[in-house]
Parts: sequence; C-alpha cells; structure tokens
Amino acid sequence: MRLEALFEDLESQFAALRDGDLYGEVAERIRAEVGKLTLLDRLRGAVGTVIRVELTHVEPVQGELTRVGKDCLLLEAERFEEWLIPAAAVTAVHGLGPWAEPAEGAVAAKLGLAHLLRGIARDRSPVTLFCAGPGGHPVTGTIDRVGADFIEVAEHALDAPRRRSEVHNVRLVPTQALSALRRR
Repeated sequence: MRLEALFEDLESQFAALRDGDLYGEVAERIRAEVGKLTLLDRLRGAVGTVIRVELTHVEPVQGELTRVGKDCLLLEAERFEEWLIPAAAVTAVHGLGPWAEPAEGAVAAKLGLAHLLRGIARDRSPVTLFCAGPGGHPVTGTIDRVGADFIEVAEHALDAPRRRSEVHNVRLVPTQALSALRRR
C-alpha cells in the first residue's frame, strides 16, 4: 500500500509540474504576443470610444477616436472640432480598453498623416496648427501644399477666407514638428 501511495503522490507532483510548465509556457507566449503590439494597434482597438490624449507642446485633447492611420490618429472633439494628431506627438493616452487590433489590409496600412493632410489641403479648410519649437504658438490658416516631409500654410485669421489680401505670411512647417492640427 505504501508504494501505491508513493506512486500516486509522484504522479500528482508530476501533473502539477506539467500544469505549471504549461501555465508558464502560455504566459510566456502571451507576453511575446503583447510585445509585438504597437501604440497604433492599441489605438485601433479603441476606435469609437472617447479617449484623452496627452501631446507634446499642446494641452491634452479629449474626443471620440474615429480613425487610426499608419502614423496618426483622428479625434472628433466637442464644438465640431477634428484633431489630426501624429503618433510621434502622443505622450500618453487615457481611456483605452483592453483591446488591440492590427492594421487592416494594404490600403489602410498606407493611409497616413500625409494622405490626410493632402485631403485637408484639397478641402481648403481653415486649420490651426500646433507645432513644436520655441514659442510654440498656434498658427491659423489654410494648407496650400503638402510635400514629402513638410506642409506650407498660408497664414490668415480663421474667420477670414484664404484670399491674397488676407494672407499675412506663408509658413513652411516640417511634418516632424507638427504636434496636432485642429479643424472645425
């Protein structure tokens, strides 16, 4: 009888070790998969929810996350404002759920900041730019051109149309200096 009890005890210890190894292996695989997630994958999992985004050189922005591009995100805030935010300008995000979602297909993976900026330039919508750098004052106007790594903004008051008589400066802004863009 003692040998039978000894074998049962050894079998239960072996089963516990095997279960522990399996648990450890599953936990390690989960950690490895989470390690592959990007900031934008986490943000894609929150599309449709209200989040708060902390940015470099700009006050935090809160709104519904409506789109995530390959290098940017789009928020709809109060007062009919849209915020286009480069991913590089994000310092923290609040209000995300536990979900993540990888990029969908080849087309969605290509739609990024430059594509959205070109759409805004085509619409001729007046915008407010928030840029990094000394002073960091918001710039209002209309985007005239979008290059590979810059935008040109015709500066004028938000309530004035983009007319030659209203433009008081044309500013070239490297896209890497852009912290956020607000459009009403």
